[in-house]
Amino acid sequence: MQIYDVTLDISPGLPVWPGDPKISLQRIAKLEEGANANVTMLEMGAHTGTHLDAPYHFLGEGYPTVDKLSLHLLTGRAYVLSVADEIEVITAKVLEKAEIPPRTRRLIFKTRNSDLWTEDPLTFHDDFVGLSADGAQFLVEKGIRLVGIDYLSIAPYRQGTPTHRILLEAGIAILEGLNLSQVSPGRYTLYCLPLKLVGADGAPARVILIGV
Repeated sequence: MQIYDVTLDISPGLPVWPGDPKISLQRIAKLEEGANANVTMLEMGAHTGTHLDAPYHFLGEGYPTVDKLSLHLLTGRAYVLSVADEIEVITAKVLEKAEIPPRTRRLIFKTRNSDLWTEDPLTFHDDFVGLSADGAQFLVEKGIRLVGIDYLSIAPYRQGTPTHRILLEAGIAILEGLNLSQVSPGRYTLYCLPLKLVGADGAPARVILIGV
């Protein structure tokens, strides 16, 4: 059984979405200073690194927060679809030509974005590959229930609202910030466990793929 941890490492060096809180990890109790144990204080936004978007994120009151999302939706068979490096936006036209297996309910896009997570040092890129609004509508009509991508937003930079709203209004879970650099296209079992942040619009998650 091959297990792939596709979760980004959380550290102060990890890029965050422009305007989001920076990551801070500070030891507030230290063994070497006489404390009984090491204790770390963590500060960051709910959409840091590998994370899940809840409908409440873009749709507001009356829509589920992240603690209300079903774990049945977040675990199960998934398909990793490779997107050609030359594609800048995943449109409906691109998806029509893609070979998405029948009955796929959890779809994860592997794009050239994953190469960005191998850089040293890491920096934020605004030219990442994202899903267009018509691509999102295609997934709704295809019956997709969860969609994932290998950068910090499912939608292209500065085009976030339409894509997010289409997906979230349809009840599609959005998983962002995956590192798929070591993962080949194909079928996997997905385990996505977001932090159970009560009333929150999103949460960091530990995500693994297991080869099937």
